[in-house]
Amino acid sequence: MARIAQTARQVARTTRNPGRLRLWLDVFTVVLAGTFFAVAWPTLHLTHQVPGAAQPFIAGLAALPVVLVRVNPALGWAISAGSALLIALAIPHQPNNHLPFQVVHILSLFVLLFAVAVRERMQTVLIAWAATALLMATTMAGSQDSFAQAAFGWPIAMTGLVAFGLLVRWLVLSRRALVEQEEVNELERARRAILEEKARIARDLHDVVAHHMSMVVVQAQTAPYRVPGVSPDARAEFESIGASAREALNEIRSMLGVLRSDGQLPEHAPQPAAADVLALFDGARRAGVAIDWTVDGPLDAVPDTVGLALYRIVQESLSNATRHAPHAPVHVNLLVLPSAVDAVVRNERGDLSTIETPATLVGTGSGIAGMRTRAETLGGTVAAEPTADGGFEVRVRLPLGVSVG
Repeated sequence: MARIAQTARQVARTTRNPGRLRLWLDVFTVVLAGTFFAVAWPTLHLTHQVPGAAQPFIAGLAALPVVLVRVNPALGWAISAGSALLIALAIPHQPNNHLPFQVVHILSLFVLLFAVAVRERMQTVLIAWAATALLMATTMAGSQDSFAQAAFGWPIAMTGLVAFGLLVRWLVLSRRALVEQEEVNELERARRAILEEKARIARDLHDVVAHHMSMVVVQAQTAPYRVPGVSPDARAEFESIGASAREALNEIRSMLGVLRSDGQLPEHAPQPAAADVLALFDGARRAGVAIDWTVDGPLDAVPDTVGLALYRIVQESLSNATRHAPHAPVHVNLLVLPSAVDAVVRNERGDLSTIETPATLVGTGSGIAGMRTRAETLGGTVAAEPTADGGFEVRVRLPLGVSVG
C-alpha cells in the first residue's frame, strides 16, 4: 500500500496546475506594455508633430496592444499594424526623424507578430507575416537607398522572426505532448501498481483461506471412514459440508481470477443465473435452515445480468439471516413481473443470545451496502430493515429492461 501511495504522490506532482506560470506571464505582459507606454509617451514629441492632448492616445496605439499578446495576439497585431499605417500616413514627422512610427511601435509589432506565429493558425500567421512585411517595406521608404534596404531587409527580418516563432511553437507543442505522455505513463504505472497489490492480496487471501477450506473438505469427506458408527444422516451432513466447502473454494478461485485479470471478469466458468437461486434454497435447507420459498413467474426468462445480481443478493441475504438470526425460519418470495423481478427475504426473530440488535443491521454492514451497489448498477433498489416482530426483511426490485412473458 505504501508503494501505491508513493506512486499516487508522483502522479500528483506530475499533473500540477500551471496556473502560477500563466500568472507570471500575464504580469510580465502587463509590465512590458506599461514600459513601452512609459517610453512612447514622453518621446513622441521628438519623432512626430502631435498635439499634447493627443500624445497619450497615439502612444497607447504604439504600446498598449501588447496587452493582448496573451489573450488574442491576432487582434493585438491587427490594431498595432493598422495604427502603424495610420500614423505613417496621417501624422507628420519631425524634420530630423526618418522613421514613420516610433521604435517602441516597431518593437510592439515584433512582439505581437512573434506571438501570432507561436499561437495562431497557420493561415493567420501567413497573413500577418505578409502584411507586416509589406507594411515595413513601404512605410520605411526614405531615400532610394533606404527604400531598397527596407524593401529587402525588413521582409527578411520578418521572415526570420516568424520562422523563429514557428520553431518555438513546434518545441512547445512537442514538450506539451511529451508531458501528456509522461502523465499517461505515470497513471499507467500507478494502475499497474494497484493491480499488482490487488493480485498480491488475492494470492495471500487464497493461500490462507483455501488451505483451511481444503482441510474442511478433506475432513468432511474422510469423516465417515475415520469415525466409526456414522449414521446415514450424519454421512449426508458431512457430504453437504464438503459440497459447501468446495463451492466456497471455487468462489475464492473466481475472486482470485478477477483480481489477477487486470480488471476484466473471467468468462471461463458460467455465472449463476436467476434459476440457480433454487439450488441456494435447497443447499440452505440441507444445511439445517428452516427455509420456505415461493416463486411466481419464469426465472429462466430473467436476463443473465439481472439473474446474477438477484442470485448474489439472495445469497447474501440468506447468509445474513443464518449468521445474525441462527435457527430462525426464513421466508423467500420471488415474483417475476413483465418489467422487473421482486425478491423478499425475511427471517423471523432468532436466538436473542446471538442475534445482533436491529440498530446494527440497518445499512451499516458491508453486505447490505454490497447488495445496494449491485442493485443500483442495474437501476434497482434494495431496502433492508427490521420487522415489527423482531425479525429482518430485505426487499429487492431489479428492472428487467425487457418484457418477460
